[in-house]
Amino acid sequence: MARMDGDGFVECLGGHRHWGRFGAAGLLLADPERGVLLQHRAWWTHHGDTWALPGGALNSSEDPWQAATREAEEETGIPRDAVRPLSSWTVDHGGWTYTTVLAQTVRPVPEMVLNGESNELRWVDPEDVADYPLHRDFASAWPVLHPELGRELVLVVDGANVVGSRPDGWWRDRAGAAGRLRDRLAGLVRSGVRGEDFAVSDGPEWSWWPRVVLVVEGRAKGVEPSEDVEVVAAEHDGDSAIVDTVRGLRADRPSDHVTVVTADRELRSRVTAEGAAYLGPGTLLAALDELTQ
Repeated sequence: MARMDGDGFVECLGGHRHWGRFGAAGLLLADPERGVLLQHRAWWTHHGDTWALPGGALNSSEDPWQAATREAEEETGIPRDAVRPLSSWTVDHGGWTYTTVLAQTVRPVPEMVLNGESNELRWVDPEDVADYPLHRDFASAWPVLHPELGRELVLVVDGANVVGSRPDGWWRDRAGAAGRLRDRLAGLVRSGVRGEDFAVSDGPEWSWWPRVVLVVEGRAKGVEPSEDVEVVAAEHDGDSAIVDTVRGLRADRPSDHVTVVTADRELRSRVTAEGAAYLGPGTLLAALDELTQ
């Protein structure tokens, strides 16, 4: 269990008091059928009698995702395994940070008020959120958060190109090399990536838990998908399979961010024409190496 040492007020460099000795986090939970979950804060809480998100102080051993889901479960009864994180947005107030974790339900969840910090929990249509008397910081953040509701980052990985970018003997066992890449990619799904590193945002505020699609070809076509990583086996050439994959993703969910990992210039041009971004294998491999350090 996390050590409960985060409670307490701190003063940021701007002279404002904030709750959470190590920062705080909130869960912006969306449900495709019901909207987003808002919490009516009790009158006695900090900025009480306003509407905001379930959440609270981080403990010293927690990251924002852990803190946001722990607090949400304590306040609403929604378990962490019923929620899938998509992205997070962090605001630095100068010595104190608040992170909003944008997530989506993966199954129907009943919510209930479990402690005196809340008067009510309510699912609200995103278009109506701004009409509520919101907590001042949530009101300021909502115009930034609203457009990203439900959006995913999808990484489409050119398996042959990425594996071939490092001379580590991959040519002796192409299927084995692709399988090892698949297993390493699973770490990104669980830990998340910085948006600025993966062609999604221009600053450090955004992070993403990506959906990963690995495209394999030739002697690597026998690689199976895993729990965290989808695998597409190219029927003919890998480049065409990647373009088809991007086209399908853009057709199904046009609002999602799609980034293709490849060093192939012609392929980059083709996927850009389909509305995808791209980055080189070096960026991906650096992120994977960072996970094992």
